[in-house]
This record gives sequence, structure tokens and C-alpha cells, in this order.
Amino acid sequence: MSGKFITFEGPEGSGKSTQIRLLAAALEAQGIAALCTREPGGTATGEAIRNILQHDAVDESLGERTELLLFTASRAQLMAQSILPALGRGDWVLCDRFIDSTMAYQGFGRGMDIETLDRINEYAIHGRKPDLTVLLDLEIERGFERLAARYAGGAGAADRFEREARAFHQRVRDGYHQLAAREPLRFRVVDADRPVEAVSADVWKLVKEALL
Repeated sequence: MSGKFITFEGPEGSGKSTQIRLLAAALEAQGIAALCTREPGGTATGEAIRNILQHDAVDESLGERTELLLFTASRAQLMAQSILPALGRGDWVLCDRFIDSTMAYQGFGRGMDIETLDRINEYAIHGRKPDLTVLLDLEIERGFERLAARYAGGAGAADRFEREARAFHQRVRDGYHQLAAREPLRFRVVDADRPVEAVSADVWKLVKEALL
């Protein structure tokens, strides 16, 4: 039996990693094996690409097309090496960002052609879209308040995308809403500006309704 594929999307600071961890625990309590992964990353190749894209691992600026194709390369490797095999085993896959991040950040944020991004995404994912996409929605300033608190505690520093102008991030958030309207059967929008436990309860409820 094929497994289920859930992706988590949202603006910076929306709590995707936390909610993935909590959902994985809830699934495992039901006897459902869950692979947790992320984009870019999730494989040795993907993590190397992540260091270039987010952590300035090379001392040069990236062109927009280069940025796009690096994300796509990481995605193609993750699909072939991890996601498709896990789904084939009947496991569930929970992924922190996926194709919709490309649409939101490179499409709506950078202004790249949406139809072109659709075609590139389709090629990279072997035609296998998520069964469910959870959009953790959060106002941009609230997200950056969370990031500031995180970094004040010594947990790293702002990455390449977090250093973008607020106007860029607002375009990203608005883009996510357009994507959700475009595919209402796949997307579920959750208000992320609440306590972690309240958000987690809503995520678990919608996962049960949609996939269990």
C-alpha cells in the first residue's frame, strides 16, 4: 500500500519544524511510520546544496535561475533517494517545504514565471505531488519576532532568505494564499499565531479528516 505524503509550508518563523515533529509523534502513536525530511536538504547532496542556498557556502552571489535550479536539483535527489522509496514501502512522508516554496519564493517573491516553475517542479518530482499541504499562516512581523527571539538565544543567525526585505516576504506570504486558492483540495490553511499545542491539535484534526 502506498504511503501518504504531507508537506508543510509557510512564511519564516511559522513553526514548520515543530509541527512536523509533533505530527510524526502522533502518527507513530497510531502505528504509522513517518519519514521526516526537509528542503533543501534531506540527502547528502541536498544538504550541500542547502549550505550554498541558505548559508552562503560559496563566496559569490547567486543568479535567480541558478537559485531555482539548485532548489530543483535538491528536490529531484530527495524524491529519488528518499521520498518515493518511503512512499512505496507504505510509510508516510512529512516534508518541511516542497514545490510550493519554489512557487512562493522564486515565483511570487522573485517574480519568476509561474508556468515555467510549474513545469520544472513537475519534472523534478516525477509527477508525485503531496497528498496534503499544510500552510502554517503567520503575519510577517510576527514571524520575524520569533526568529529574533530564537537567535537571541544563541540558535544560529539569519540565513540568506531571512535577510531579504520585508516586502519580499510579504509577496511570499501573499503568494502562498494564491497557491492555496489554486489547489483548495490539497491545501489546508492553519493559523500559526497561536500556542504550539493549539496549532498541533488543528493539524492532527485536519490530517485525520483528510487522510485517515
